[in-house]
Order: sequence, then C-alpha cells, then structure tokens
Amino acid sequence: MTAVITAFDWVPPFARGQVRDLRVRWALEEAGQPYDVRYLAQGEQKADGHRALQPFGQVPTYEEDGLVLFESGAIVWHIAERHPGTLLPEDTAARARAIEWMFAALNSVEPPLMDRSIATIFERDRPWSAPRLPAIEQRATARLADLSQRLGERTWLDGEAFTAGDLLMISVLRIAAGSGLVEAHPNLAAYVARGEARPAFGRALAAQLAGFTGEPPAAWTQRKERAA
Repeated sequence: MTAVITAFDWVPPFARGQVRDLRVRWALEEAGQPYDVRYLAQGEQKADGHRALQPFGQVPTYEEDGLVLFESGAIVWHIAERHPGTLLPEDTAARARAIEWMFAALNSVEPPLMDRSIATIFERDRPWSAPRLPAIEQRATARLADLSQRLGERTWLDGEAFTAGDLLMISVLRIAAGSGLVEAHPNLAAYVARGEARPAFGRALAAQLAGFTGEPPAAWTQRKERAA
C-alpha cells in the first residue's frame, strides 16, 4: 500500500516551505518511496474526521497498511526504520547517535526558534511579544551557538553520513531562515545549504509548493486587509 500523508492546500506565503509535511515528504524521497497526499482546506484539520487521526488537529499524518501516525518526528523515525540504510546507519552506535540528534532537533533547538516565530509572526501584534523578544532571541542565539560549536567542520552531525537527525535538524534550522540567527554561524548556514542541495529535499519542497492551489480563506483575507 502506498503511504498517504495529509497536507494543507493553502497556507500564507511566509509558511510555504515550512509546514511540517515537508519533513515527511523529504524522508520518503530520501528512502525512494512513493506517497499520496490528502489535502485539507484550512479548518478541516480541526474536524472530527481528521482529529481521529491527529488528536491536536494538525498536519501531517501518515497512513500505511493500517498504521496511522502523527507527529513529524515520529513519522520520519518510522520511515527511517522501515527502510534501513537510508536515514539510519546500520551500525548500532551510529544509529543511536542519529536518533539522539533527532530528539535534539525537536526538543533542544526547535522550541526557542518556534518561540521567536510566535513572537515575530503569529503573535507580533500582542502586547507581550515585543517585551519578550530580547529574551527569546537570547535563548535561540545561545542554543545555535552550542550547535555550531558541536558541528564544527563536520559535513553532517555525526560525520560523513547524512541521517534522519540531519534531516530534522536542517528542517528546524530553516524556521529561522532570513533572521540572521543561523547566518551568524557560517558552518550552520553551510550545513543547511548542503541539506537543501540534496535532490530528495528539492523534490520534497517542489511537491509541497505545488500543492498550494487552494484559495485563501476569507478570514485570512480579512486579517490581511486589516493589517494593511
């Protein structure tokens, strides 16, 4: 059975190339696996039918042979396990380190970067966003400095082999694209560029962008007009 993932048929321009189904698409492309996409209009992710697959009303979800998964990290891990040698090394110790970096990407690096996105994009008009921003940026800067120091001159996080840990870490670092936070560390900027240069990433990104064919919901249009 071909895997089926869920994705949005429309998101605002700033979110294109960032929605988390990209991580799953990338993993499937690295593994050389076909997949189908069930597109959701904005709002459908909160309906009961989708919540039966994803209890928090988000995307992506993953369905294959009766298995239903949510959370992009868990899905990427499953794909890596299902197709040995593509995203997880066969060596036991190297495999453990790759999984370690998967957790580090989602638990240590992503939260401060997402806090910054919330303060500067999603809640930038709230009275608490501007006062909190310096502290948020301080945490993000410190975390990226730690990552930069650990990466050093390595090609990938654990040396020469690209793993699921790199896939998730690069996906997370892309959240801060254009902010200057990643660019402040040339080795991190080069690391992200190496990931984005992978053919599998290019195919995944093109597929996600091609799926945004729906019209923006009226609520978004009204918010944009009010902000103009």
